[in-house]
Amino acid sequence: MSTYTKDKDFVDLTTYSFSFSFSNKAGRLVWNFCYWIFFRPFSLSLFKKWRIFVLRTFGAKIGTNSDVHSNVKIWAPWNLELGSYSSIGPKVDCYNQGKIRIGNHSIISQKTYLCASSHDFTLPNFPLILKPINIMNQVWIAADAFIAPGVTIGEGAVIAARAGVFKDIEDWTVAGGNPAKRIKERIIKR
Repeated sequence: MSTYTKDKDFVDLTTYSFSFSFSNKAGRLVWNFCYWIFFRPFSLSLFKKWRIFVLRTFGAKIGTNSDVHSNVKIWAPWNLELGSYSSIGPKVDCYNQGKIRIGNHSIISQKTYLCASSHDFTLPNFPLILKPINIMNQVWIAADAFIAPGVTIGEGAVIAARAGVFKDIEDWTVAGGNPAKRIKERIIKR
C-alpha cells in the first residue's frame, strides 16, 4: 500500500446526506455474521494474518504487516483503509459509515472511538451525514480517545489519552483534552 499524503491520497469529501441501500444493509448483515464466526474468535496473535484476510475479503484495504485486534468493532470493512505497519488496538470502535483512512506506521490504541458520521440536527428529518476521518502516517492515538466526523489528524501527531478531537490536528503536534487542543510540538529525539 502506498504512503499516504495529505494532498494526493486523502480526499476531503464535502458533507453530504446519505441513506443506505438494500445491498449495503445485506452486506452488513453478512459481515456481522462472519465477524462473530470468522473474525472475533481468533484472538491469538498467531491469527493476525487470518483476521486481515477476512477484512480484505469484505473490501477493507490493508497494507503489509498491519494488525487489527480481534475485538475491534468495524461497522463496514469496505469503508476502512489501513496503511502498512499500522495497528488498531483492543476494543477500538470503527463506526465507519463514512470512510476511515489510517496511514502507515500509525497506532490506534485501545478503546478509541472513530466516528465517521453524524446527523444534521438543523433539519426536521435529521438526515445522516457521512464525513470521512483521515489519520495520516506516523500518528499515535492514545487510549480511549474520540475522533469526530470529518477530522484529519496530521502526520506524526499524537493524540493524548481520553482526548476528544473535533477539529483537524496539525502535523507533528501533541494534542489533548476535551475538546483537544495543541499541547506542544512533537519532536523525535535521535
